[in-house]
Amino acid sequence: MEEINYVKMAAYFGAAIAMGIGGLGPSLGQGIVAAKAVETMGKYPEMSTKIRTTMFLALGIIETSSIYAFVVAMMLIIGS
Repeated sequence: MEEINYVKMAAYFGAAIAMGIGGLGPSLGQGIVAAKAVETMGKYPEMSTKIRTTMFLALGIIETSSIYAFVVAMMLIIGS
């Protein structure tokens, strides 16, 4: 009979939770930022270059939290 490794199972479960929650928040945040930026570009087309630059900067900052969640998930999987 094969032995069940509960530590590895818990690490995989933790990695799945980390990626699930760590991917949900940034994706919602990016959607909100993009929607507001497009809405503002529609109101003020002459400011579209500055708005787009600010939007891309904000999207990059938001994306870092999902990258951190990915790093934590990989550490859990590799370290177990």
